[in-house]
Amino acid sequence: MKQLLVALIAAFGIASAAPASAQLPAASAAPDFTAQVAQGGTVTTFSLKAALAHGPVVLYFFPKAFTNGCTAEAHDFADHIGDYQKLGAIVVGVSGDSIATQVKFSTQECRSKFLVAADPGLKIASSYDSKVLGLYANRTSYVIAPDGKIAYAYTSLDPDKHVANTLAALRALKP
Repeated sequence: MKQLLVALIAAFGIASAAPASAQLPAASAAPDFTAQVAQGGTVTTFSLKAALAHGPVVLYFFPKAFTNGCTAEAHDFADHIGDYQKLGAIVVGVSGDSIATQVKFSTQECRSKFLVAADPGLKIASSYDSKVLGLYANRTSYVIAPDGKIAYAYTSLDPDKHVANTLAALRALKP
């Protein structure tokens, strides 16, 4: 039953009791974390602190791999990965799915272009105020500046503007 509810919410963007704007505020410190990630089917460990030493990080939370909205969002991020790279940014998607699911999602829907992290206990999502009803990660995108501060946050179950908005926020970081 829980899986069906999560799938319905993720696929159809059904409104929840949680506010749509739940997110950490800009200029706050981004919670540090490490997690298992997959890219192109390969599993490694990601460290936010280590990644920030190389440039900004776009961290986006999504409800459930292989649902309509999450697949569309992954395709959009994959299609624009060159734009992120030109801006020196690393993209990391995060959901409550297992690493085994993320391995498949990374190759099939992320087109092996960026990292996807497994957060099965939703601890990372919780620390970023991106958890809904304790069941799944809310669709929230963050741009984290190299100094570890949140430069931009956007929450919407509609996947359409996450890429455009995070790219605009990254461009605003450049002098």
